[in-house]
Amino acid sequence: MQTRTLGTSGPQTSALGLGCMGMSALYGDSDRAESIATIHAALEAGITLLDTGDFYGMGHNELLINEALRTAPAAARERALTSVKFGALRTVEGGFNGYDGRPNAVKNFVAYSLQRLGTDHIDIYRIARIDPDVPVEETVGALAELVEAGHVRHIGLSEVGAETLRRAAAVAPISDLQIEYSLISRGIEEAILPTARELGIGITAYGVLSRGLISGHFSRDRKLAPNDFRGMSPRFQGENLDRNLDLVDALRKIAEQKGVSVAQTAIAWVLSRGEDIVPLVGARRRDRLAEALGSLDVTLDADDLTAIEHAIPAGAAAGDRYPAGQMAHLDSER
Repeated sequence: MQTRTLGTSGPQTSALGLGCMGMSALYGDSDRAESIATIHAALEAGITLLDTGDFYGMGHNELLINEALRTAPAAARERALTSVKFGALRTVEGGFNGYDGRPNAVKNFVAYSLQRLGTDHIDIYRIARIDPDVPVEETVGALAELVEAGHVRHIGLSEVGAETLRRAAAVAPISDLQIEYSLISRGIEEAILPTARELGIGITAYGVLSRGLISGHFSRDRKLAPNDFRGMSPRFQGENLDRNLDLVDALRKIAEQKGVSVAQTAIAWVLSRGEDIVPLVGARRRDRLAEALGSLDVTLDADDLTAIEHAIPAGAAAGDRYPAGQMAHLDSER
């Protein structure tokens, strides 16, 4: 397994991380046994970074990871790194009620996560979205106290803009910024990515396949389950979906010429953006994981990158990456 280091203060991790959200929530029903088998396969392949959130299935995902690690070989378990997001407030019905970044809330969230994960520390801990009512300095200050106490190893952030990144980094070392980055979500390139690099902060890129949209496996006639949030995502609606899948068709031609899959090409593109970027792949099944791992063997030369840029130029996606209500919570989009 290739390795990368998250920023100047973060840990060394596998070049690909496993995003575990879909094993518990938001993408329709999942298979618990297959989810655990997929985590085991990832660990066996050398993936060390497991990404979750305490609000993924209201704790379900952390408990799933706990079970997967407990039943994994000892050597793989010891190499595993947990990346946990906190702060999202949920309802019984599964809705979202904003975000809580108050210092006492931070310390409360971590106590519950440590219990669910069955561990005495979290490797990277980050608020999922900035609480607009709490200065980021206060939230990061609380995280720094958790680092000092040994409950957290590294501080991360999620979906913040360049100014907030600077303010946070002035309080304590930040290992990485978790943010959406893919061929059709390139907003970080203008200011956020350069600022992260200036500050020595790594990037863990989620949504590298845009929730399956640019995986090569999504079709125009696919029917989504009622509990699949993509049914409310602008990029999966009507004419937006048609336009976005046209982009995928253009990418497919390049992938076929190289003898690789569309998903492998899309992940390889994110990998090519810099050694400070670790893509998170949201595989829920072993076959999808195996396909994603194949991206590590894909080399994109200058001609390939030019062809990809021509097929999917920056800003080509149709529709926002979240519904309007969720977009409003993104400090990175302000």
